[in-house]
Amino acid sequence: MKLEEEIKQKKFDSEFHKLAVNLLFTGNWMHQRISTDLKRYGLTLQQFNVLRILRGQHPEPVTVNLLIERMLDKMSNASRIVDKLVSKELAERKTCPVDRRAVDVKITQKGLTLLKKIAEIVPEWEKAMKTVSFQEAKTLNGLLDKLRGKDYSINKTNKEKEK
Repeated sequence: MKLEEEIKQKKFDSEFHKLAVNLLFTGNWMHQRISTDLKRYGLTLQQFNVLRILRGQHPEPVTVNLLIERMLDKMSNASRIVDKLVSKELAERKTCPVDRRAVDVKITQKGLTLLKKIAEIVPEWEKAMKTVSFQEAKTLNGLLDKLRGKDYSINKTNKEKEK
């Protein structure tokens, strides 16, 4: 369905304004879809993201700073998320033997098992995107990478943005 129909807005200031709204709307649409599925497993999307990062580093421990660098949602409180995963016994936290100020975080076997269960529903998330072809997906990925290529601050003037 077209964005205009979804949000009941007939006109946008520009095609770029529409693009920004469309990206936000579509991102929230995917977030809602995945979050609903993850709720069945007692996880938030941010917790799932941290578990996947931990699994990617397994069996090596990671620091909270590394988690922050790699998380999709940079506004998340990584320490709080780790605390939740530890309380669910999906991760463990230990003082780093080399630097007592640092904390090492590792995924537990329970966390690995949960990710295997969740992996069974990941094809459903991908299926939601099969309304575009493989080539269109590849093109869109390239365009999104290109879009993020320049870091424009919201506070810059229009003249600065046009350069």
